[in-house]
Parts: sequence; structure tokens; C-alpha cells
Amino acid sequence: MLFLRTTCIFVIFILPLSALSTLHPECEYIFQLARDEQHCLQYVAEHTNKSNNGCVPMWDAVVCWPNAVTGETIYRACPAVFSLFKNITGSVGRNCTSGGWSKPFPPYHIACTVEDDLLETEQSYFATVKIIYTIGYSVSLAVLVVAVLILMLFRKLHCARNYIHIQLFITFILKAASVFIKDATLFSSEDTNHCTLSTFACKASVIFCHYCVMANFFWLLVEALYLNSLLLSSLYHSCCCMWGFSLLGWGVPFIFISLWIGSRMYFEDTECWDINEESQFWWIIKGPIVVSIAVNFMLFMNIIRILNQKLNPRLIQFNNSSQYRRLTKSTLLLLPLFGTHYMFFNFLPDYFSVNLRFCIELCLGSFQGLLVAILYCFLNQEVQKEMHMQWLRWHERSYGVVSPAAKCSQMDTPF
Repeated sequence: MLFLRTTCIFVIFILPLSALSTLHPECEYIFQLARDEQHCLQYVAEHTNKSNNGCVPMWDAVVCWPNAVTGETIYRACPAVFSLFKNITGSVGRNCTSGGWSKPFPPYHIACTVEDDLLETEQSYFATVKIIYTIGYSVSLAVLVVAVLILMLFRKLHCARNYIHIQLFITFILKAASVFIKDATLFSSEDTNHCTLSTFACKASVIFCHYCVMANFFWLLVEALYLNSLLLSSLYHSCCCMWGFSLLGWGVPFIFISLWIGSRMYFEDTECWDINEESQFWWIIKGPIVVSIAVNFMLFMNIIRILNQKLNPRLIQFNNSSQYRRLTKSTLLLLPLFGTHYMFFNFLPDYFSVNLRFCIELCLGSFQGLLVAILYCFLNQEVQKEMHMQWLRWHERSYGVVSPAAKCSQMDTPF
């Protein structure tokens, strides 16, 4: 159950990866058995009355057995679903007797066994992953809330750049909150069948998860667009421009999510909408995210190109040298946070290093909001100076004097 719980989170939240179209193993096991049973029952209906001699075809909840004459022994390979857990090559036989089919030999639990040690190792691994991402999202959520309050409460920090930062912080907050909401909705009981669960609360939590993740990627795109506009100095950051950024960050994801909801509601209203195997409608969400990652990556490559040109010693002006060097440091520090690793995973096959994806997308990804808050807010020189001035004012109001230590200048940062 723990394995299923953790893999559900991976399937729901890591949208841009190609592995999203696959099912988690326990659900794949259940759905594969259901498909095999359907095919077998159809076969039974077609062949039951064709011969009255021997044994009739049947479904024994694991394997489909065909027609057989009395005295014949039929062998069937272990079901393909067992290969999800181990490379099974065993087989099971039955004798067709005058009294019908004999019991399977060897029994299924011997011929098609799955090692307990393997399952225990997987459960231990996913339990560790769950602890790490829970800690990561919790810490990120708390730090991001503090960062948003700082940028909103101090008027001197109100500007277009920090407005965009606040929106990005909010998407990380919503993304972290959606993890806990989904856990509380989908995994509140150990007896819940997560593969067939289909309730309004369940679907709403999945929709909220998809929207938060999609909005997060589009606000990362807005950050890249804004950085490019600052370097090119070709964009006047008026209120209309900010409205355009807001529509791109919040409105575009809402449009695609609405289209996906309508498609699932009318054409694929199955389970909790978290299973997207072979679903053509899944690209309504995945497609825009993949495009945003690619555009984001190209924008950052363009940022590096522009900075390289502007930092040319023969072209740079002395008054702007420190400004561009500071901007260069901040940009290079932020590059790993804006989808570079997603570009790598997008073009890999579904089965490539699933455990590595768990570590990067769940464990490291849960701390992404924390890193963004630290780099964009707490290491920002303007924020540090404003916090320092507020502390000086409070100290002066409280004690009527400012200590010499309080007057010390702040350490210079790359922001």
C-alpha cells in the first residue's frame, strides 16, 4: 500500500516526464487481470458450446484455460502481470479428467512466486522517499509563506520584479499544499482501492494538483521572459505588461485544465482521473508544459548569450559593469531551478531509471520552493537592506538609541 501511495504521487505531480503515461504497478496488476478476464470470458462464450467432450474453457481468476479433451494436460505460462514485480518464466499445468479440470500444479504461489525481500526493499525505499518529500514540502511551504509576507508588507519592495516573484512563490505554496490535500483525500484510509476510486473530492484534488503544477511551470516561464526583457531593455513594464504576465501564468493553465476536465468528463470519466495510460487527452496538459520547459530552456540559453555579450570588456561601460556581473551571478545560480533537468528527462523512454526520477522529482523537487525563496528573497540585497532598516527603526523606537553594531553595512550579494 505504501508503494502504491508513493507512486500515485509520482504519477500525479511529475507532469513533464514521459513516465506520466504509465500506471503504477499495483494498479497495472489489477487492470491487466481485468483485461485478461474480459478476453477470457469472451473466449469462453465463443467456445463453450462447440464441444461436449472433455473440459470446457474457464477463467480461474488468474489464467484462462482453453478447451481440452479428457486425459490431456494443458500448461500455461505465468500471467504477464507477474513480470511487473519479477521476471517470471514459470508455468502452471492442469489435467483434464472425466470430472473436469484438476487443481493447478504446481500451485500459483510456487510457480509464479514473487520474492518477499524484493517487496520489502521497495516498501522501505518508498517509505524513505515519502519522508523526504514530506519534509521538503513542509519546509518549503513555511519558508515561502514568510518570503511572500516580506515582499508584500514592505512598500519599498513593491515593484514589477517582486510582483512576479510573489506569484511564483504562491505557485510553489499551492503546489506543496496540493500534495497534502491529495494525500488527505486519496489516502485517508488504508482500505481504499486507489485504482478504482472515483469520487468528486478525489477528482477535485487531482484537478487542483494538475492546475498548481501547470501554473508553477508557466510562472517559471514568466520569470524567464522577464529576465530576458530586462537584459534586452526592449519591454516597458507597464500595468498592461503585468496583466499579460498574470494571464500567462494563471489564465493559460486554467484554459488547458478546463479543456482537459471537459474531455475527461465526456470521453474518459474513469477512476480518479489520475490514470492517463494511452490517453490522447493527457497531452492537453502535458503538451503545454513540455512546450513551456523547452521555451524556458531556450530563453535561459539566450540570457547566457546576452550576458556574455554585455560583459565583453571592450563593450561594457564602467558604470554598468557591477550591475551586469551581479545579474550574471544571480542568473547562473537560478538556472538549475528552472527546468534544466526536465529537458533531460523529457526525451528519455518511460522505463528509464524510475528510481532516479523519484529521487530528483520527489525528493529534490520538494525543496525547489525553498531554494527559490532563499535566492529570490532572503539573499536579495534590497530585501536585506529593507529588513535591516526596519530592525534599526524598531530598535530606535524601543531603546531610543541605535547600537554601533546595528549600523554596520550588509554583506554584498549577487542579487
